[in-house]
Amino acid sequence: MKTVLVLLARGFEEIEAITPIDLLRRAGAKVTVATLKEDRVVGAHGITIVGDTTLEKLGDRLFDCVVLPGGGEGSENLAASAAVLTKVIQIAQDGVVAAICAAPAVVLGKTGLLDDKKVTGYPGTAKLVEGLVFEDEGVVVDGNLITAKGPAFAMDFALAIIKKLFGTEKEQTIRSGILR
Repeated sequence: MKTVLVLLARGFEEIEAITPIDLLRRAGAKVTVATLKEDRVVGAHGITIVGDTTLEKLGDRLFDCVVLPGGGEGSENLAASAAVLTKVIQIAQDGVVAAICAAPAVVLGKTGLLDDKKVTGYPGTAKLVEGLVFEDEGVVVDGNLITAKGPAFAMDFALAIIKKLFGTEKEQTIRSGILR
């Protein structure tokens, strides 16, 4: 069973979190939603999510994939956590890193994982990372790095993660099941 870690911090973009959580679970992934400290975390639009655990309680546990939802405040809060950056770098060694909206520049920009990669993200955030240029695409897959532009692309982002983790057949099954 594929394991996926979704990291949530105060101010996360709800669509960019819930859509991948939902579709990855439909695909059969064991999805763990981890908050930074508290059990509950409030998104950018006032929706409260109860996490499965906190980042601290995860310890050294590794996952096949990490998903970083965006949202300006949420991304800043993730990027401010040394534990988040360490966990993302650990998972990137052998796993898939998926980031959407502000998270590619704001969070991954602090990890070195964007070096020599094709990426996309929320318009205007590329300037936060010296030399970073976004592809003008909704979703970009470069090796084990998946990035997406923003909320409108949350569904395509989730499907790209499923395709990377499970293959085209599973992605097509999920796509068909959601009438996409």
